Amino acid sequence: MISVLGMPLPALLSQLVLGLVNGSFYALLSLGLAVIFGMLNIINFAHGALYMMGAFSAWMLLTWFGVDYFGALLLGPLLVGALGLIIERTMLRRLYRIDHLYGLLLTFGLALIFEGLFRDQFGVSGETYEVPQALTGAVNLGFMVLPKYRVWVVVVSLTVCFLTWFVIEKTRLGSYLRAATENPKLTQAFGVNVPRMVMLTYGFGAALAGLAGVMAAPIFQVSPLMGSNLIIVVFAVVVIGGMGSISGAIFTGLGLGVIEGMAKVFYPEGSATVVFVIMAIVLILRPAGLFGRESS
Repeated sequence: MISVLGMPLPALLSQLVLGLVNGSFYALLSLGLAVIFGMLNIINFAHGALYMMGAFSAWMLLTWFGVDYFGALLLGPLLVGALGLIIERTMLRRLYRIDHLYGLLLTFGLALIFEGLFRDQFGVSGETYEVPQALTGAVNLGFMVLPKYRVWVVVVSLTVCFLTWFVIEKTRLGSYLRAATENPKLTQAFGVNVPRMVMLTYGFGAALAGLAGVMAAPIFQVSPLMGSNLIIVVFAVVVIGGMGSISGAIFTGLGLGVIEGMAKVFYPEGSATVVFVIMAIVLILRPAGLFGRESS
């Protein structure tokens, strides 16, 4: 049997694929963070809580209203995105004229509030959410048997990431967003409703977190702690890729998911810290991140 560094090739390829599945979650979550920071210059610490509420929205829609997974895949992000609109309109908008540290503190406080409310209501043991019937079963890749649902997660995540990148980087709407970020007064002078665009941008970033939560529900335990357990890693991904860089969030999220998977094979003890070691190295060598722009 072919082996690489003493590891059988099928086992190595299997870990690569599993790392890609985790990386797709990292990419989708860090994409939402990058959109919010890149467009609004807000470090959104509530992102993990929004991800958690996306998962709980899927569970509640099924348990309380009988809405299946595919319905939740549409409604869940809309509900979380609507909450994001309310947060931006009623709270964050009041902080734009002062130091950005206050936005970080506000979103951090909101994350603690949301997590505490759900923990009081549902406890910390979590709830289970079954894989939808249409996505049960597995695909034989030759070197491993991969559940169809994980294939679905990778495909949907990559599609959403590509469409988001395309809209922001290659369309007129994206140019308006970038212009509103760099010079809001001039952009508004050309008839663009900048406050509404800012509100919708934050809502879209929140909806991306909600979408990741809905897709995570059948894989991970739906728990109030699921966001806080993941958000630190996702922030590290954004820092490595470059704060506000859309392409950096996508490629770094996927790449670090694979690297983390490889670390579990060759050095399991360090798999939980490999992302942070890479972050430290990148910050020393390139403080703006791999895809970020150095400030003048």
